Amino acid sequence: MNNRELFYSHLAQTSPAPLALEIDKADGVYLYDTYGKKYIDFISGISVSNIGHRHPNVLKAVNAQLEKYMHLMVYGEYVQSPQVLLAKALADVLPQNLSSCYFVNSGAEAIEGAIKLAKRFTGRPEIISFTNSYHGSTTGALSIMGSETFKNSFRPLLPATRTLEYNNFDQLYFITEQTACVVIEPVQGEAGIIIPHDGYLKSIYNRCKEVGALLVLDEIQTGFGRTGNLFAFQEYEFTPDILVLAKGMGGGMPIGAFIASKEIMNSLTHNPVLGHITTFGGHPVSCAAALATLQTILNEKITDTVLEKSNYIVKNIKPSPLIKSIRAKGLLIGIEFESEQMNFKVIEKCIASGLITDWFLFNASTLRIAPPLTISQSEMDEALFILNECIQNCND
Repeated sequence: MNNRELFYSHLAQTSPAPLALEIDKADGVYLYDTYGKKYIDFISGISVSNIGHRHPNVLKAVNAQLEKYMHLMVYGEYVQSPQVLLAKALADVLPQNLSSCYFVNSGAEAIEGAIKLAKRFTGRPEIISFTNSYHGSTTGALSIMGSETFKNSFRPLLPATRTLEYNNFDQLYFITEQTACVVIEPVQGEAGIIIPHDGYLKSIYNRCKEVGALLVLDEIQTGFGRTGNLFAFQEYEFTPDILVLAKGMGGGMPIGAFIASKEIMNSLTHNPVLGHITTFGGHPVSCAAALATLQTILNEKITDTVLEKSNYIVKNIKPSPLIKSIRAKGLLIGIEFESEQMNFKVIEKCIASGLITDWFLFNASTLRIAPPLTISQSEMDEALFILNECIQNCND
């Protein structure tokens, strides 16, 4: 059996028709399949490869750490240089109340940890989230997902959860003294790039402060430069109580984090001791890769060009009667078509033509654009040529 046959026989499938591209290597914005065909990764592996695939700085850091050690002990017991240096580097670029990092393996794990931390610190039961929000697929994260379609087959889920409408100011009174935390994305990703109304996030922050609830900000998809700031919340007039990170954090290596003040985080140290445990969280190789990624973003001032590139892409998507709207927040862009079927048709043509794009989980009529932040002018032009041609062919 070849790899494709083994893929279908032994790898757990999550959809009836996976893309099944057989990739041999990746470099920068490009993927290459086993036949030598080149693809532009116009979605960065779903907002993961923010500085491109196999960035030299990340490879150097990973190789250097491999020469020293890999896994040593469960999280938090040994002083490991990659963890310590990464935690300090994050504290240096974040507000003072976000100074204590708990490293995990993924975004969903970070959400699970943040939920536990909020409940432990406040002693309250209720978790509030929003329609069409996505925070991961583990049971706790699924419980606060904003889609009944994806949740119903797995009930019963966590009790004491409530879903509010995103951008609805009138529902903020549902945040009460029973609320442990409000979990929200600064830009709703899987909803198809839904941007908060002016003052909305600040109003939620104020309401949380009023009733003593914690504000958990899910920056799993928006963090590490994706929206034009290092973190999306930096353009708003508030700081979350708990910040959740992953995806673009590790330069392609698996890592996530939930970050809070020392006071809040210390509630996991007692009653019970070891209030949150992970074996591989903060893996030294992943932490080394994440530190190299953060340093690269900062040293090369990568965020400085994100809005310019975003504007260029949006401006150069040719008008078409098939397109209903284009929404963008930095290099997180959605093109909404007239129907789900039309979107999938465009996506299929793009992939066949060497441009990898995708749809959004809760907005299947919208096409996803989220290229590496390092994408060059010529690479954008190459991608836009394919995209425009495929849209035009669908209109013919």
